[in-house]
Amino acid sequence: MMDYLLTEEQKMIVETCRELARDKILPIRAEYDEKNEFPRQIIDDMAAADICGLYIGEEYGGMGGGALELCLAVEEISKVCGGIALAMAATALGTYPILLFANEEQKKRYLPDIATGKKIAAFAVTEAEAGSDAGALKTSARKDGDHYILNGTKQWITNGGEAETYTVFAVTDKTRGSRGISAFIVEKGTEGFDFGKKEDKLGIRASATRELIFRDCKVPAENLLSREGMGLIVAINTFNYSRPGVGAQALGIAAGALAEAINYARTRMQFGKPIASMQAVGHMLANMATEVEAARGLLYSTCRMMDSGVKNFAKESAMVKMYCSDVAMRVTVDAVQVLGGYGYMKEYPVEKMMRDAKITQIYEGTNQIQRNEIALGLIKEAGQSAKK
Repeated sequence: MMDYLLTEEQKMIVETCRELARDKILPIRAEYDEKNEFPRQIIDDMAAADICGLYIGEEYGGMGGGALELCLAVEEISKVCGGIALAMAATALGTYPILLFANEEQKKRYLPDIATGKKIAAFAVTEAEAGSDAGALKTSARKDGDHYILNGTKQWITNGGEAETYTVFAVTDKTRGSRGISAFIVEKGTEGFDFGKKEDKLGIRASATRELIFRDCKVPAENLLSREGMGLIVAINTFNYSRPGVGAQALGIAAGALAEAINYARTRMQFGKPIASMQAVGHMLANMATEVEAARGLLYSTCRMMDSGVKNFAKESAMVKMYCSDVAMRVTVDAVQVLGGYGYMKEYPVEKMMRDAKITQIYEGTNQIQRNEIALGLIKEAGQSAKK
C-alpha cells in the first residue's frame, strides 16, 4: 500500500478498526452472513472503541473528523466484512442530513447519542416506484397543527428496524413535484411507525434491510429538517457526502479479496510450484492490486478535497462511488478465479466478498446514475470555462 501521509490520529483510527475487525468481526462474519443476522454486539464494540462519531463535531460528542476519517474506518472494517461495516456507513448516511440541515436544537437532541454509538441511524427515501427517480415519492406528510401526519411505505432501508433515528422523505405538496418533498427526523417507537419484511439478500447479509411503514404516523413539526420543500436538496447534498462511504466499503471489500487471493496464490502448489509464480496468475494479481490502489488514491484525495471546505464536489463524489464499486466487482470476481474451485466454496471468504461487492454498484445511486452525474458535471465545468 502506498504512503498516503496520514496523520498519527488517522493511523490510530486505522489500527483501531483493524484490531476490531480481526478480533471481533473475523470470527463471526460467516455465521452472521449465513443467518442473515444484524451484528448488534459489534455496534457495542464499535462504541467501546470510540469510532462511531469520527465524522461528528466534538461539540456533539464526536471526534471532530471528516469524510476521510469515516472512510478510513469503513474501508478497514470492510476488508473483513462489508455487511457489518455497513452498520457504520448507513448510520452516517442517516446522520448527514442532520449534520448538514438540522437546527442547533435538533443537532443537540440527536447527534450525541449517534456519536457515542448509543443509537444508530437510517436514511429512508427509496420506495417501490421511487429509486433512481426520487421525485416519484408517494409517501405523504400532511400538516396537522403542531404535527405532520405521515402515510406510506419505504423499501430496502438499510439499518431498517435496527436504527433508532430515521431521516424520512415525504411529499408535503404534491402540486410542486420534486420541490414538494420534505425531510423529517422520525424516531423508532413513534405511534404509527412500523416495520415490514426483512429482506433476504444475495450479499451484505449481516446488514438489516427492511420496509418502513407509516400509518397516520404523528411526527412533531419541530422534527422537520430545514423547511418544507427542501427534501430533494437535503437528499442530493447528503448523497454527495455519503457516496465516498460506499466507495470506502467497496474499496475495503476489494482490498480484502486481493489479500485473500495473494495469500492463497503464495501457498497453493501446482506443477511443483506456487501458482503465484505463474505469469497468468501474477498478471491477474498485478491488475487487481493496481486497480485497488487507484481506487484508494481517488477516494482519499476526494475526501481531503471535501474536508478542505470545497463547496462543489458532486462530480468527484460520484466518480469515487462509481469507480470503487466497479473495481470491487472486478477484483472479487478475479479473486474467486485465482482460488479456483476453492473460491466457489463457503469455506473461503472470497465468494462472500463477491456477493457483498455487487450491491455497491447499485445502492446510493446506481453506477449508471453516477455516470449521468459525472457527465453533467463535466458539461457544466466546460460551460463555465467557456464563459471566462
